[in-house]
Amino acid sequence: MKNIVHTKWYQILLFVLMTYVIIAGISFPIVPKPQSWNEFPLIMGLGENAKIIFFHVPSSWLATVAFLMATIYSIKYLRKKNLEDDMKAYTSIQIGMVFVVLATVTGSVWAKFAWGSFWHWDPRETSIFALLLIYGALFALRSAIENEDKRATLSAVYNIIVFVTVPFFIFIMPRIMAGLHPGSADDDNAGPVVNFKMNGNMQLVFYISLTAFSMLYAWMWSVGSKSMILLDKVKKQKLYQG
Repeated sequence: MKNIVHTKWYQILLFVLMTYVIIAGISFPIVPKPQSWNEFPLIMGLGENAKIIFFHVPSSWLATVAFLMATIYSIKYLRKKNLEDDMKAYTSIQIGMVFVVLATVTGSVWAKFAWGSFWHWDPRETSIFALLLIYGALFALRSAIENEDKRATLSAVYNIIVFVTVPFFIFIMPRIMAGLHPGSADDDNAGPVVNFKMNGNMQLVFYISLTAFSMLYAWMWSVGSKSMILLDKVKKQKLYQG
């Protein structure tokens, strides 16, 4: 994976896809009857606000993927006690927090236009705020421990335990409680997702967006973990020479 994400063709493809998603998500109009791939059908009750789905949903999805990857490498660390696995897990946590913040910001923008204000303590908003607090505590935990082996062990155990809450907060809680967000327990209108069978052009851009964001995460994780490992080696070498 690391070799692939650092190739020129991968980076060019990532740039092209992200550029297309940004242009499609911001500039292309939504019209009732699409006549080209540059136009999206009108979604009743949502209008232009529907285009937030190209950024909000992929951000939420990648946050989940990032936390899952962190858990996988935390398990690997506990098995092999290789500090590089801890660094890979920590890098994924950092990226996951970035995507959680992006999901929160895009969701708040949506809420402002759809519901009148940026924050309502809707179950979906509350759940993502809880994830921010839960994983934010990990940064405080790591900064409070100087011994790298102990820090890595406690971080790995924490990652594994708190990841159990991720499916609950993201997939279960918002669907079993009444709320304003589409897909809530009392939602009788839009449902959990947009009916893409009636919106083929929007479906195309949505899946391209998911692909582009996934590629972006892979690139960020590869660069971030590699940089962290190299910096750690340089730091230890300086301490050894000094």
